[in-house]
Amino acid sequence: MMSLALVAAAGSRVHLAPKFSPGESLRYRIEARTTTTATTTTPIVNPEGGSQSKQAIDLLMRLDILAVPPVAAAPGPLRLRATFEKSSAKVDSDALDLEQPSLEDAYQRLQGHSVEFTIAPDGQLSEFAGLEDVLPGRSAAEPALSWLAGLLASRGLPRGGVAIGQKWNSERPLSGVPLTGLTWRTQSTYVRDEPCQRSAAAGVPAPPAASPVGACAIILTRLEIFRRGPAHGDATPEDFRRNGLRTSGAWTGSGESLDAISLDTGLLVSSTQTSSQDMDYVITSPATGSAIHHHGRVQSQSQITLVPQSR
Repeated sequence: MMSLALVAAAGSRVHLAPKFSPGESLRYRIEARTTTTATTTTPIVNPEGGSQSKQAIDLLMRLDILAVPPVAAAPGPLRLRATFEKSSAKVDSDALDLEQPSLEDAYQRLQGHSVEFTIAPDGQLSEFAGLEDVLPGRSAAEPALSWLAGLLASRGLPRGGVAIGQKWNSERPLSGVPLTGLTWRTQSTYVRDEPCQRSAAAGVPAPPAASPVGACAIILTRLEIFRRGPAHGDATPEDFRRNGLRTSGAWTGSGESLDAISLDTGLLVSSTQTSSQDMDYVITSPATGSAIHHHGRVQSQSQITLVPQSR
């Protein structure tokens, strides 16, 4: 059995860090919807270039605990295995791209396969193994791996514990984009406690029997993308620069998530998130004078739910 993770401190401060034992398993259902609208202007007009696409992703993921740090030690990394028991994606797009791998095929190939990884106390993931034969290359696997950190949301909470009304901030770089200096900044607030069986998001009904009984801490997080340094001008990543290219423009975004974390076990019970990103950037080749101008908007919604253990 999983040991209780609620550790009372002075006043009403609690530690929402789950304490695992090797061999334990959890299951999460993940549903996500993304709508992208974009226009790209290039030197050569592409009549098949798309302006809108919609993606729907549905996953049932089992997490097996493989290794934990010694009980007496300070919080350390966990080694886990994620198995994609169910995995599907649906894409509707007005673009025709014969060269890019199909997202639908990629998620279909994941079904039944596993990936091992390590998660640090701050929620960072590393040391992946197991997807090489299914999705060669980290870029192809990135959409599926992006969900893993969210399943253990409490790993990123303040180590000293939290109390109702407390706020805390965090930042992480926005990677894989053609502009440097972009950062996701978050501000989280422990807003209240409520029964776990209730939906974490007002107006969104909880799936039947999807949450354990007991109380949950409700954490509201607001997200914002900002850029360090000048708002405009040269923002070229090193890999673009090595290829003789320059980038400039703007990339902004905002969002909100609401997490319910069990006070009894420290497990994420449910999480809802909405976000939007707006981009307007130019990639130029000083050698030829040609340029690509991209303008777009991405809107996303996701729901993560802990599935109760079968009896």
